[in-house]
Amino acid sequence: MIPIFLTLLYLNFEYSKYIALAVFIIAALTDVADGIVARSRNQITDFGKFMDPLADKVLTFAAMLWFVESGMMPAWLVLIVIVREFMVTGIRLVAAAKGRVIAATISGKIKTVVTICSIIAMFLIDMYFPDQLWMMMLCWVLIGVPTVVSGVEYLMKNKDIMKLDM
Repeated sequence: MIPIFLTLLYLNFEYSKYIALAVFIIAALTDVADGIVARSRNQITDFGKFMDPLADKVLTFAAMLWFVESGMMPAWLVLIVIVREFMVTGIRLVAAAKGRVIAATISGKIKTVVTICSIIAMFLIDMYFPDQLWMMMLCWVLIGVPTVVSGVEYLMKNKDIMKLDM
């Protein structure tokens, strides 16, 4: 759904943002539904463990990068989000190489939900309150703070993984 979402944003016809927002929401909800169904049926796969968080990240990065290009979000905020995701992924890869699996934390899940809700809010603000910069800035804070908090928590909980083996 990500290519459809981006295509709608770049086509920029009269209702394209509304439709793009609907596609974004549907993509986010189907991701949640997929996770619930997979867990309820015990159909969790290695492919799903890899692709599910990757799809979340690509969807949110696509929206945030479009906001940056449109002048509605500072690039430094997206960089913070990207650095956190690379850090978490790197720690998970090192842990996997050592035979350790790191489960998602509650703060990481909260970060994802708050980020998606903030992105939805930013679309709505752009469509209905375009002159209210303070509303956009509130969304930036709601994206940035949980991103940093969950990243620091993840790093602190798993700092032993990064110790050099000698």
